[in-house]
Amino acid sequence: MADLVARVREVLPSVRADLEDLIRIQSVWADPARHSEVHRSAALTAKLLSDAGFREVHIVQEGGAPAVIARHPAPEGAPTVLLYAHHDVQPEGDVTQWDSAPFEPTERDGRLYGRGSADDKAGIAVHLAAMRAHGGNPPVGVTVFVEGEEESGSPSLGALLSAHKDLLAADVIVIADSDNWSTEIPALTVSLRGLADCVVEVATLDHGLHSGLWGGVVPDALSALVRLLATLHDDDGNVAVEGLYEGTAADVDRGPDWVATETGLLDGVQQIGSGSVVQRLWAKPAITVIGIDTTSIAKASNTLIPCARAKISMRVAPGGDALAHLAALTRHLESHAPWGAKVTVTPGDVGQPYAIEASGPVYDAARSAFAQAWGTVPVDMGMGGSIPFIAEFAETFPDATILVTGVEDPGTQAHSINESLHLGVLEKAAVSEALLLGALGQNDSGSR
Repeated sequence: MADLVARVREVLPSVRADLEDLIRIQSVWADPARHSEVHRSAALTAKLLSDAGFREVHIVQEGGAPAVIARHPAPEGAPTVLLYAHHDVQPEGDVTQWDSAPFEPTERDGRLYGRGSADDKAGIAVHLAAMRAHGGNPPVGVTVFVEGEEESGSPSLGALLSAHKDLLAADVIVIADSDNWSTEIPALTVSLRGLADCVVEVATLDHGLHSGLWGGVVPDALSALVRLLATLHDDDGNVAVEGLYEGTAADVDRGPDWVATETGLLDGVQQIGSGSVVQRLWAKPAITVIGIDTTSIAKASNTLIPCARAKISMRVAPGGDALAHLAALTRHLESHAPWGAKVTVTPGDVGQPYAIEASGPVYDAARSAFAQAWGTVPVDMGMGGSIPFIAEFAETFPDATILVTGVEDPGTQAHSINESLHLGVLEKAAVSEALLLGALGQNDSGSR
């Protein structure tokens, strides 16, 4: 163990340099103007994996962004471990709100800032570190799969898994795209909420009307939409849609001040919903209005608005079905139209929730590796966010054990301004993965 830890620390400077090169590439697949950057990111990822000792490296596409598959064959009798990450990133948003340039890696106070520094180019860095620590020759088979469109919903992932199933087949799948409990306490993510969204359109007129002539008699669509959206929650902020599933979260506590500290909740603003914080985040449905199409204030006139639209995002608790939840939300919206307004619901993306049976020899090996690397055992935690592709992996490889790990922590601010990676967490995550590969190669932990 001591030798392996030392080797991880020896390779970390080169790994960090490679991570910084990846961060400088603006691999935003959601922006068609930067698709060439995503291809450039895939090419650099492939080169880094080849240099790390992978004998077989492919850049593949199945109608979407380029992904990278790198393979190191398993020694006789040893299991194969699939290591996942993604090289695409979220758009940077308002550049003026960043404290440093979003695509120029910058270290401050032990954190490396930049878009993708944690989510999820750090996942690539962890895999590189583990492979290099083993001298390019780990005691297990290792396949690295680096996707290129995770931040766009992984629309071609199913086609990739189907087309390259033989290349990606593994006994253990490690998905390095999640969070840790803190910078000092690691976590294994064992449940994730699903996702469903839709656009609801409310219409009250076939054309706009003078608000002075008709206001107070004829309803405007925006007021009707606001009233409709208000029916989605009760007065305490709990979701008020019938037929949604609620599970039970683990008995852990984030502390009374955690929400305010981590979110920037304004003074005087109350939390919504009932139950513990982790119950609300991990095991209950949530509904959020994430966008409205209507007349802007700059273009407003004294006119009754005839039509308005909103996009609604719903999180589905593990144990629920995302399609059934979307149907329940649709029924609610259609049956709660105020003043007889015409309501049209257009379904959007759907991703299923997932709960993992976190037991068996692979999980024993993982918990041991984490405990050695971090100095404390990992917490089994849920994730309020959604990683729908995990269910696709589970469906494609039903006999594989899935581990969901990550290099993020509550201060990472993934998807937000000033995204950052805690460099101490990077080291401990790399040590954990290197130790796990070693442990899986020394016994029969690669089987369920």
